[in-house]
Amino acid sequence: MRHATLRQLCDGLSAGKFSSVEVTQAFLNKINELNSTLNCFISVDAARSLAQAQAADALRAAGKAQPLTGVPIAQKDIFCTQGWLTTCGSKMLSNFVSPYDAHVVERFNTAGVVNLGKTNMDEFAMGSSNETSFYGPVRNPWDRDRVPGGSSGGSAAAVAARLAPAATGTDTGGSIRQPAALTGICGLKPTYGVVSRYGMIAFASSLDQGGPMARTADDLGLMLNVMAGFDARDSTSLQRDTEDYTRDLTKPLAGLRIGLPKEFFAAGASADVARAVESAIAEYRKLGCDIVEVSLPNMGLSVPVYYVLAPAEASSNLSRFDGVRYGHRAAEYSDLTDMYEKSRAEGFGAEVKRRILIGAYVLSHGYYDAYYIRAQKLRRLIAQDFTEAFKKCDVIMGPTSPSTAFKIGEKSGDPVQMYLSDIYTIAVNLAGLPGMSIPCGFDSGGLPVGLQIIGNYFSEAHMLNVAHQYQQATDWHTRAPAGIT
Repeated sequence: MRHATLRQLCDGLSAGKFSSVEVTQAFLNKINELNSTLNCFISVDAARSLAQAQAADALRAAGKAQPLTGVPIAQKDIFCTQGWLTTCGSKMLSNFVSPYDAHVVERFNTAGVVNLGKTNMDEFAMGSSNETSFYGPVRNPWDRDRVPGGSSGGSAAAVAARLAPAATGTDTGGSIRQPAALTGICGLKPTYGVVSRYGMIAFASSLDQGGPMARTADDLGLMLNVMAGFDARDSTSLQRDTEDYTRDLTKPLAGLRIGLPKEFFAAGASADVARAVESAIAEYRKLGCDIVEVSLPNMGLSVPVYYVLAPAEASSNLSRFDGVRYGHRAAEYSDLTDMYEKSRAEGFGAEVKRRILIGAYVLSHGYYDAYYIRAQKLRRLIAQDFTEAFKKCDVIMGPTSPSTAFKIGEKSGDPVQMYLSDIYTIAVNLAGLPGMSIPCGFDSGGLPVGLQIIGNYFSEAHMLNVAHQYQQATDWHTRAPAGIT
C-alpha cells in the first residue's frame, strides 16, 4: 500500500480492497521506523490520525465518501491545524497548539482526508535546504548526507521515502519545486491566489502560495482539486469557478509549443542537470511538441529583487512574534522592551534574523525608494518578460534547480550560494505564475534531477496534462530511493 499512488489508494478504498485504518496504520508504522533517521516529521499523533481514518471508513460504509476520503497525507507545519502543534520549524512557535484550521486544512478535513502529521521545514519557510529548522535538518532519502531542499523539505522527503503518498507544501521562491526536484517527486505551485493563504503562517504575503506534492502529475491534480477554492478570509484569494484539474490529463501534446528561455540554459546548471533536461526536451519532441526559443531578459535580476521584497515583507509579518500573546517568551527580563528583545533573540534562528534585518533596512527612511520601490518596478519587468514569452509558446521549460542535492552543511556558511539554489524558480513567484517540477532523470551519482514546467496564469490543468503525458512515456517518477521498502 505504501508504494501506491494517491490515485491507486483512492481506487483501492473505493473497491474495498483495504480500509483507511489499514492504510493509515501502514504509513504510521513506517514513519515510526524511519523518522528518527530522516527527520521528516515534527509532530505525529497516531491516535488522532487513526480516529480520522475510522471516521473516513464510516463515511465510505454510509455511501458518503468523496474522491479522497480515507486517504492519508502529510501537512507542512506552516499550516495551522486545530489541536496540533504548529511550529513553522521555529523555537518561537515550539509551544503553539493552533486553535483553528487553515483553509487548506479545512478543505482536506471536509474531503475526509486523514492527517498523518506535520512535516519539518526551514524556519518560517526561510531556506533552500531544510537546515534552518529548529528541529534539525531533514535528510534526503536518496543520500542521507544530503539535503532534501527547502523549505518544504520535510514534505518532499516524506513522499520520496514513501512515508506519505502526498503532502502539502508552500512556495515563496521555489520551496515546493526545488525540494521536489532534489527528492525525485512532483510538486506544483499554483497561480497566486488560487489556494487560500488563510491559516498559512506568513513569510512574504505577496509571494507565498500553498500547493501539492506527490509522486505523479495525476496525484497533484487530485490534491489541487481539494486545495483550490475561494476564501473570503484571505483578501488575495481569487473567486473563480470550480475546476477539475485532472480533466485534461489524457489530451495528446501534438503541436504544443515549448519555450526554452536562453537564460535557463546559459552557464549555471551543472552538466548532469543540463543533460537530463535536454533528454526530457527530446522526449517531448517525440510526443509531437514544437520547440521555440524565448527570452526572459530580466531573469538575472530575480534573485536580488526577491531578496529585497521577501525580507521586507517578512520583517513586517514576523513583528507579531513578540512574546506577548503566544509563542516563546524569555524566562527573565527587566521590562517590556527587554522582554521583546530577549524573546525574539532566543526564538528566532540566524537566517530569520538575517532576513528581518535586511527587510527592516530596505524599508527604512532613506532606503525605501532606493531599494524597495526599485525592486517593485523590476518585479513588473520580470512579469512582462513572461507575458511576451507566452505570445510565442504554450509552456516554458528548463531546469528546476542548478544542481542536484548538495551535502548537509555544504552551503550553510555562504548565504549567497544558498540563495542561488532558487535562481530558476524565483521569477515565477515574482510574476505570480504557476510552476511545477517533475522528475526527469538522475545525475552521475544517482541523485534525482527535476524538470520545471511554467504555465500562463490559471493553466494548471494544462500543465498537468503536459507533465502526465511525459510520465506516460517515461518512468523517472516511479523510481524509489535504495532501501525504501
